[in-house]
Amino acid sequence: MDLVLHSAWRASAPYRVRIGLNLKGLDYRVVPVDLVTNAHQQPAYAALNGQKLVPTLEVDGRSLTQSLAILEWLDETVPEPALLPADPLDRAVVRAMAEIIACDIHPVNNLRILRALAGLGVDEDGRDAWAQRWIGDGFSALEPMIARHGDGFCFGATPGLADCCLIPQIYNAARFKVDLTPFPAIRAVAERAAGHPAIAAAHPNLQPDAVNA
Repeated sequence: MDLVLHSAWRASAPYRVRIGLNLKGLDYRVVPVDLVTNAHQQPAYAALNGQKLVPTLEVDGRSLTQSLAILEWLDETVPEPALLPADPLDRAVVRAMAEIIACDIHPVNNLRILRALAGLGVDEDGRDAWAQRWIGDGFSALEPMIARHGDGFCFGATPGLADCCLIPQIYNAARFKVDLTPFPAIRAVAERAAGHPAIAAAHPNLQPDAVNA
């Protein structure tokens, strides 16, 4: 299986997919997409991804988009190690955790939104405050779920779909100067994940297009 990941080094959604690919032990090639220079808007990339967003995962020449869809495809195609638990109710809990991040936190803090805020005259402090508010709200919802279901990772003792989403969001929280003191369960996952080779290898600073890494 030939896997090519079109990725941007510190963008959250490709970061999720890198973690998932690494957890599955799959070999893949990274093709950097420079969001700052709007490379994702160019016709060549638009032909791969009609939304002109990252990531795109090419699988034997066929393009897959949307990070959660890619991660679920990975779990269906390479079942072990599993990103989702076996019990349907447990799977729903893990999906809920992932979607709090991917649907409720990340979309209002990504580059498109930050650029739009800047265009409306919101300065850097204001943009940071905006991000802090939404990350804080989302983490407040996640914290009791992880405290209840986690045992080193978001759900149980092994990393899964929710961790693929949480670790990039923790990275973003640091960028936006979010105080994680109120979230001990989330901090515990971050500390555990930092020592996991597959997760550590996906870190933005280790990517071929990393800037000032």
